[in-house]
Amino acid sequence: NTTCFTMVRFGNVLGSSGSVVPLFRQQIANGGPITLTHADVTRYFMTIPEAAQLVLQAGAMGLGGDVFVLDMGEPVQIAQLARQMVALSGLTVRDAQNPAGDIAIQVTGLRPGEKLYEELLIGDNPQPTEHPRIMKAHEQHLPWPQLQQRLVELQGLMQANDVDGITRVLLQLVSGFRAGPVVDHILLQQKSTIVQ
Repeated sequence: NTTCFTMVRFGNVLGSSGSVVPLFRQQIANGGPITLTHADVTRYFMTIPEAAQLVLQAGAMGLGGDVFVLDMGEPVQIAQLARQMVALSGLTVRDAQNPAGDIAIQVTGLRPGEKLYEELLIGDNPQPTEHPRIMKAHEQHLPWPQLQQRLVELQGLMQANDVDGITRVLLQLVSGFRAGPVVDHILLQQKSTIVQ
């Protein structure tokens, strides 16, 4: 009863374990290629100290159930980031204009569910806070008694392995959710075991 839950949404943190920067650095050190999922992918970035300070400040503002969004500045095109990292390493990009370059950039294709453009805010009309780089979002949500009832329904659908029913509930509950092809890895494994 005394825990205050608050959420802070933000983009990528430069140099963190999930950042493309260490991956690109390693790929450059290995002689390439640098792998991009799509030439037009853009993402937001901030430094570790910047992210840590803003998250702590947003958390201190939280009253419970808040959703804060950090001002991440302008999005960065990942292909341009890769080119800059190659140049900062004292190397050149190998492409059609420079076939004798040092490091190739290879486009591998978007992964399922991956977006070209990052969306930090799902709801509309973020409200300013006392901090100029922290906004408060107003995202749709169900009151707990209604959500609890839908979660019980979802659990029953999962136990019955009713994929269509699960998808229907998720489409109703999760704003912006889009159903894609469903892959049942357990079923596929069972079928491949039977065939062998």
